[in-house]
Amino acid sequence: MKNFLLLHHPKLPRSLALAQQWAAQFEQQGANATIVSAWHDPEISRCIPQTDLAITLGGDGTILRAARLCAPMRVPILGVKMGRVGFLSEIEPEQFDARVLVDGAYWIEERTMLHAGCARDGKTVGEFEALNDVVVGRGALARVIRLATFIDGDYLATFVADGAIVATATGSTAYVFAAGGPILAPEVKTLALVPIAPYLSQIKSLVLPEGSRVLFRLETDHHSILTIDGQTDVELRDGDEITVEASAHMARFARLRPRTYFFRSLVKRLRGRATEEEKEAMQRINQ
Repeated sequence: MKNFLLLHHPKLPRSLALAQQWAAQFEQQGANATIVSAWHDPEISRCIPQTDLAITLGGDGTILRAARLCAPMRVPILGVKMGRVGFLSEIEPEQFDARVLVDGAYWIEERTMLHAGCARDGKTVGEFEALNDVVVGRGALARVIRLATFIDGDYLATFVADGAIVATATGSTAYVFAAGGPILAPEVKTLALVPIAPYLSQIKSLVLPEGSRVLFRLETDHHSILTIDGQTDVELRDGDEITVEASAHMARFARLRPRTYFFRSLVKRLRGRATEEEKEAMQRINQ
């Protein structure tokens, strides 16, 4: 008997209603379905070992949270788009079909994740997993920071900038793209390094080979921030060292579309995001 985990967004009432409907459909197909808030990490972690497929009902942020929890147990994720853009989502709510999922009629796409560590005075402050990106950035003050940057132990440059991003191919369509970096095909294992608004730097972006390890040594006279997937923040201090490399875990996504889906939908989704942002801007003006 297959076990499905339905992760609903707690601030989207419709996502819970759909999860309840779909749980009933799974049961009609002879499968088990458990409904959990996508923000309830302890409960999700308890359920994952018995889960065959996790289904997220929300936006890309919901998928990012789920990926960090599911990846260590190799549990695949099916993203249902209920957010604005849904680069990581696979289907719209009206495309859901419990029979297809119970039959396992999908293929698995594996994506690289990141492992980041932060050290202070030679001691580990924290270690983190990310699907999209790891960002070292300035804090509340609009003042640049200095990042001495090393690749596999060799000095690259010191960026005088608002910060720097290290991203996977998955994250290349997010902050990296907005910062002028490259878009990478989803299954490649290379990483992208992009300084944010660098001052007098000849390096605007860099694609690193598979297996590379990035080290940032922070120089600042004010607080800075380490951000993981745009969801976890750690306050940094002068002299902190941040390392970023590919994680030992891979995020796994259940796909129903053809394997060429990414290139077919890339421009459409980018145009869709621009359209949504224009609508929101107009709504704010008219309020």
